[in-house]
Amino acid sequence: MNGGQMFQQQVQSRIKSRSMGLKLFIVCGLALVMTIPAFFVDDLVDERTHRANDVVKEISSHVGGSQTFLGPTLAIPYSIPPSSPDGSRRHGVYLVFPAQASAAVKTQTAERRRSLFKVPVFQADLNFTASFDLNGVPASAGPNVEFDWSRAEFIVGVSDARGALTDGTLTVGGKTVTLAPADVSQSLSLGEDQAQKTNLSLFGARAIPVQPNTQFSATATLRFSGAQRIAVLAYGKSTQLSVQGDWANPSFDGGFLPVGRNVTPSGFTANWTVPFIARGVRAEGTSDSITGLESTALGVSFIEVADPYQSVTRSLKFILLFNGLIFLSYFVFEVTTNKRVHPAQYALVGVAQIIFYLLLLSLAERIGFDFGFLIAGSATVVLLSTNAGWIFASRVQAIRALSVFSVLYALIYMLLRLEDNALLVGAVASFAAVALAMYLTRSIDWYGSLPDPATPGQ
Repeated sequence: MNGGQMFQQQVQSRIKSRSMGLKLFIVCGLALVMTIPAFFVDDLVDERTHRANDVVKEISSHVGGSQTFLGPTLAIPYSIPPSSPDGSRRHGVYLVFPAQASAAVKTQTAERRRSLFKVPVFQADLNFTASFDLNGVPASAGPNVEFDWSRAEFIVGVSDARGALTDGTLTVGGKTVTLAPADVSQSLSLGEDQAQKTNLSLFGARAIPVQPNTQFSATATLRFSGAQRIAVLAYGKSTQLSVQGDWANPSFDGGFLPVGRNVTPSGFTANWTVPFIARGVRAEGTSDSITGLESTALGVSFIEVADPYQSVTRSLKFILLFNGLIFLSYFVFEVTTNKRVHPAQYALVGVAQIIFYLLLLSLAERIGFDFGFLIAGSATVVLLSTNAGWIFASRVQAIRALSVFSVLYALIYMLLRLEDNALLVGAVASFAAVALAMYLTRSIDWYGSLPDPATPGQ
């Protein structure tokens, strides 16, 4: 071999090795570029989520939606004489909450479906008890306020009256009457934030006379349907609530958490106790002066633990890490086998990753996220491993790729399920992957020639 040929081979070897260094940057760039289509997948997830929310609203419009209840409360009409001869008399409603309140709620749940979407709905039997002490009432009225006790009315409130399954009843002193739209007021608006206001439709029992400076008890019975959530306001100075249901995955929310709970696969029970000092709402006052009642809601939400759209959205947050590890694996295969992989083949690997998310989304909303991930992940791992066997023309590399990609997909699934520790595990796994890549490429002379595949340590 003459000197010219040797020089030409050295130049070609140096160009080849430098192209491998450049290839690494190209692969990193491709990993970044292939995350862009993930935004379109994320938009698709948002679209499906909005569609699911529309189904919730549609079904809720028929069964009553999220329901909030106010137990028996006494409403007394009042008026204030004009301060001047040409003035007008002002009118309002004075609310008196019971001294002691106790409520029991029993729910039966089911799932309503529209196409691929399902919504938890419930039927609830509610029993309210209220003990009133009207001695000294009204205590916070002004000196010129005139109360019309003849029009005093017991009221109960519900956020969506369309969910009524039977007529409600109220019993006082052995006399039972059917609840009807209240005369003193048709509705009660709770909350100052317009976006989060709670509007209650009021139903009353005016036929039961009320006398000042007396003590008595009242009970009310309701049967309502709704969807997703049920809540009872702490309607007494001291309130106790017990809720029993057959939903296996309840979420307890609102202003107070239950003091006792028991959740089993067959259902749940929960109990609340809210003393007057914790309630933070006045015992009586005008309807305009009663504030903070909406924050005393004692609620139970009937949730789907495995929300496929939320899980897919979380998986998309790891796509850069996911693509990076897959591309890095292919690059390590390339440099340790001395077999060149074209950037177009890397792009096809990235496309396979995007299709994995589409498969995951379409399967998760039908069979659940766990089984969807198993099927979509298994199919993608087999495809990527087979592709590695085609590229490197080696069954050994195909088996090697199958092992590596199976671990990577298992890692991603574990990250999605760890939640609180996902960041720590993802960071440690990424560090370990980069360290392994450094070790496997330790003998490569990036400024010299490519290593021989048979070289020990490769």
